[in-house]
Amino acid sequence: MNSTPSDAPDLVRLLADATRARVFAAVTLGARTTTEAAEDAGVRPKDAVQAVRRLLDGGALVQDEAGLAVAYARFCDTARRPAAPAVDHGTGDAATEALLGTFVRDGRLVRLPARWDRKRQVLRHVAERSFDLDVAYPERAVNEPLAAWCDDDPPVDHVTLRRYLVDLGHLDRHDGVYRRRADDAPAALTG
Repeated sequence: MNSTPSDAPDLVRLLADATRARVFAAVTLGARTTTEAAEDAGVRPKDAVQAVRRLLDGGALVQDEAGLAVAYARFCDTARRPAAPAVDHGTGDAATEALLGTFVRDGRLVRLPARWDRKRQVLRHVAERSFDLDVAYPERAVNEPLAAWCDDDPPVDHVTLRRYLVDLGHLDRHDGVYRRRADDAPAALTG
């Protein structure tokens, strides 16, 4: 696996699963086979096999003639690499930038916040970046930019985004025509 600036989040996600974390810890402490790792981690052998496969595929573990081992070189390279610069979403507010940095990556929604005040801020950002003030948009012209915010495996789809934007007052809907409200301008962003 090639090292990229996204290695650290990938490794963290890889170890975010409890079974994989336990198997990884067992290998770190000396388990050299999947059977040893299952026993030391206290997990079912079938679960250990799956965990080892994912850890090997993800580059957290390596396997050679001596058995399983931690891919220390990858962890060291990842730790030495400078962090990717923070993305500026153009809000001018540090708290809003931090919030958007959590939920928006590469112009796509990673997920929506559970808290409604945060959800409102993230969706306001989506509305500001997708629609001009007081311009009439037919539903199809609303769906296309909203679909661009969604991944192939979305935390939310464009239809849900459209409904939230209307429900939270970022867009008005009348007779199948949508408009971004003038009172939804950035100055109204209070959190």
